[in-house]
Amino acid sequence: MKNIIVGTAGHIDHGKTTLVKALTGIDTDRLKEEKERGISIELGFANLKAADGARISFVDVPGHERFVRNMLAGVTGIDLVLFVVAADEAIKPQTKEHFEICRLLGIERGIIALTKSDLVDADWLELVKMELEDFVRGSFLEGMPILPVSAPTGVGLPELIAAIQRIAADLKPRNLERPARLPIDRAFVMKGHGTVVTGTLKEGRLKLDDEVRLYPGELTARVRGIQVQGQSVKEAQAGQRTAVNLAGVEVSEVERGFVAAGTGLFEPVQIFDVELEMLGDAPVLRDRARLHFHTGTTEAAAEFRVLSEARRAEPGAKIWARLVVDQPVLVLPGDRFILRGSSPLVTVAGGTVMEIHLGRPRLRRKGAVERLSNWKQLDAAGRMQQLVAERPLGMEQRDIQLRLGFPVNYSGKDLERIGSWWIASSSLKRIASELVNQLRAYHRDKPLEAGLSREYLRTSLLASAPAGGMDALLRHAPAVKSEGDLLRLESHKVKLAANEDAASQSIEGAFRQARLAVPALDEVLKSTGLDAARSKSILALLLRESKLVRVGPDLVFHAEPLQQLKQLLQARRGQSFGVVEFKDWTGVSRKYAIPLLEYFDRERVTRRAGDLRIIL
Repeated sequence: MKNIIVGTAGHIDHGKTTLVKALTGIDTDRLKEEKERGISIELGFANLKAADGARISFVDVPGHERFVRNMLAGVTGIDLVLFVVAADEAIKPQTKEHFEICRLLGIERGIIALTKSDLVDADWLELVKMELEDFVRGSFLEGMPILPVSAPTGVGLPELIAAIQRIAADLKPRNLERPARLPIDRAFVMKGHGTVVTGTLKEGRLKLDDEVRLYPGELTARVRGIQVQGQSVKEAQAGQRTAVNLAGVEVSEVERGFVAAGTGLFEPVQIFDVELEMLGDAPVLRDRARLHFHTGTTEAAAEFRVLSEARRAEPGAKIWARLVVDQPVLVLPGDRFILRGSSPLVTVAGGTVMEIHLGRPRLRRKGAVERLSNWKQLDAAGRMQQLVAERPLGMEQRDIQLRLGFPVNYSGKDLERIGSWWIASSSLKRIASELVNQLRAYHRDKPLEAGLSREYLRTSLLASAPAGGMDALLRHAPAVKSEGDLLRLESHKVKLAANEDAASQSIEGAFRQARLAVPALDEVLKSTGLDAARSKSILALLLRESKLVRVGPDLVFHAEPLQQLKQLLQARRGQSFGVVEFKDWTGVSRKYAIPLLEYFDRERVTRRAGDLRIIL
């Protein structure tokens, strides 16, 4: 079933509410003050089921200049505008402002209803038509129907409904695949149900029992009930006027401007870059001008920053700008907005949100215009690729989704995924080159060392990436070999000079000859005649080659006597013994016995059980 949202627009007292009542039988002026004053103040809502089965929802907006902020909340999410002009008055100030608002919001379809047509003669009616044709020329309303109607007599109403149905047939379907967003325009209590909010579902699907967050706050609620055009449903879809019964929140905690949307999917922001169109009669906007920002049902104070070096926006200009709002708001790339001045309070510009920023990034004008111009041309995958490529160490999947407003199924070759992390292949190649350079410099400075610690290099080169980042990096560095916890260049071979080779043999020989009664480590190293750094490097080499084994911080044994001792113990597998027995079997003093037993515990040759040990 086709769902169409029709929003009214036009000057005060041109008959918008009367026309909606004539079409639907519903008086959208529900407030006592509206009845007394005879003007619309708040948004009004009505429904109509057309002859072809289409469900038409009307959003009636106030026409008075003091209530343009309410009008802006009403035209969010509409499919077409019912642009109302009274035949006896023609174009008036709010006719112009409402028209510009609809144009700036990107509304693509509309019908012009010439109300009160029964009050003028045919010649006058034709003149008003001609004036309107000139007024809308070059806009989205050019070529759209201009229909004379009379609410009291019913003249033109069937033709108006038929025109709405024809336009509705050509409307593009709403995006149901993106996460649901419901800008809230009303919140009230329904007896027996509790808190109810209404709005036009902007995107996605909202289902019974969904958990939603009321952005920009932290409150969460459960969808307890859904109505579309007064009928209870299990699911509301994008483009439908929707009433949602929320469990878990009080009506006092909800207000117009909140957005009900999925939890964990979005992040309210205060800084975003926009493509902006200035109205032709707007004043010059200088950098840091204070304005009123409107998007959906949300309103906030905003500071205006021009991204070009001009630092000003001229009337009629199309520019790139940054907006900094005084409170977090939920906006996403592609959202339309309106800017109004403070004095006088009139519409000055509107446009499209291009990119949102998490946190508070510094403004950098250099290259900003070129970057955003390119960004505008990119599809979702291209924008994801650019975001990731701009960060040398990549980006979390969730942060990408928050920046773009929806998850992207990326299948290109320019990015690589590491768990929930994405990094550009070009970045990995650059970091791989740094890795090779670091290892080359290390091998040059410490030729006797086998390589650098893998963990050291990870924290040095990929500090913010997940642990699997090193494996991805090594795929781009075929010249680097991994050996245990060390990384080295494949070309690196430890080569000892003649005196170093002699020192190596001397150190190894000293421990082999000592068997289990090993000498002090420092004395053996000093006896080589080499400086401390080189003798320690030779010791490290002997340990890596497993010719020597470190049993304690300053206690080293040759591998052969340790292996023989291990075999002696394993020949007694299953036996329990104490330190005294171990000293008797090996002939070592307690000085060596305790460290050796602790070593064999670590090697799982023995297991301690109180004061005894069991041979495994």
